Amino acid sequence: MAIEVQLKKWGNSIGVVLPRSLVEQRKLKESDKIVIEFVKVANLSNIYGLIKERKMSGQKMKDLARKGWESASDRARWKK
Repeated sequence: MAIEVQLKKWGNSIGVVLPRSLVEQRKLKESDKIVIEFVKVANLSNIYGLIKERKMSGQKMKDLARKGWESASDRARWKK
């Protein structure tokens, strides 16, 4: 399950506040230990103006970004 939360200042630390619905659903208590996986949300809105060929489809942009990622063995396998 993934949820988006905002970090909050808590004394000299930064805390994560879990929504009540999640706490109730998962039956979490104050002393429980949990594992948190961090993924920082990035603002990508400013990069779109940097792309030279602005009028291309999303698929073409993905293909362009992936160009050169495949290895020689991948290319040989795909030609079959």
